[in-house]
Amino acid sequence: MYAWFGGSTPRLVCDNLKTGVIRHPREGEVVLNDAYRAMAEHYSAAVLPGRVRKPKDKPSAENTVWHATMALIGAMRDREFTSLDELRTAIRAWLREYNARPFQKRDGSRLSVFESEEKPLLIALPPLPYEVADWVYGRRVQANCHVSYARNWYSAPYSHVGSTVDLRIGANTLEIWHKGVRLCTHRLLPGTASNRYSTNEADLPGKTMWRQWDRERCERWANRIGPDCATVIGRLFAMERLDEQGVEPALAVLRLSKRYSARRLEKACALALGSIASPRHSHIRPILESGQDLTGEIPDGSVGGAETGGWVRGGDYYANMGR
Repeated sequence: MYAWFGGSTPRLVCDNLKTGVIRHPREGEVVLNDAYRAMAEHYSAAVLPGRVRKPKDKPSAENTVWHATMALIGAMRDREFTSLDELRTAIRAWLREYNARPFQKRDGSRLSVFESEEKPLLIALPPLPYEVADWVYGRRVQANCHVSYARNWYSAPYSHVGSTVDLRIGANTLEIWHKGVRLCTHRLLPGTASNRYSTNEADLPGKTMWRQWDRERCERWANRIGPDCATVIGRLFAMERLDEQGVEPALAVLRLSKRYSARRLEKACALALGSIASPRHSHIRPILESGQDLTGEIPDGSVGGAETGGWVRGGDYYANMGR
């Protein structure tokens, strides 16, 4: 609609259509549909619904819609269309002719009045048209300044770490909102991607400003648990482009020590390193849940001293299998 006019209006007076207005009580605030409100905000327009069952709040619009509808139906009644695109093209051509018709009781036409009186008052359109989007509510900004969505991560300003934010998912973009304010926008990662990061450098704190969790603090915790845990954490950070991207995966592993004890986590890391070059939380947690760390072949007195070649049974084991 706004693209047709070439600009937007500061006020949008609408009917109480359910796609736009959820509730319009006699007393209290009007409740708008989230998508309708977002559309109006995108075009810098204030939505002012007419009163319920009060069509005279906008009589000129009501009369014009009725007149244009009847005239259009009459003009198209004998024509046949084979596609919606063909119908839309015909309607656009008819509307241009309809708006250019001279008034019967005054000078000018609808088009001339619009161009001379109304068009100069329009607000410039935003660079991109409004895009209908889905909302995901209640996502937490993690310690690595990122929010998780569809198995991937998107950065948010570091000042919002620990805050709950909402995500607006468009066809190609992801926006992060906090209390009605848009914090940042990302290009949506492909649906086939997994565990990838979209990071705006400006969202991350400077080295002197980081006071919560960083690589150094995670590595200190891992070293207290044991050398194999330290190896796992080191490799997690080595896999990421930025250290901040490794904070949350590292903490996910380290926090397992609170549930299962540091000794068990160290053994689980040793087992995981025997078969996986860079174990993650998803690899280590099943070892602890199933108790493999309690029955694994880890020599006594060498907790955390995993061999680089992994845990092997040796030739004698397989030689005796048939006995």
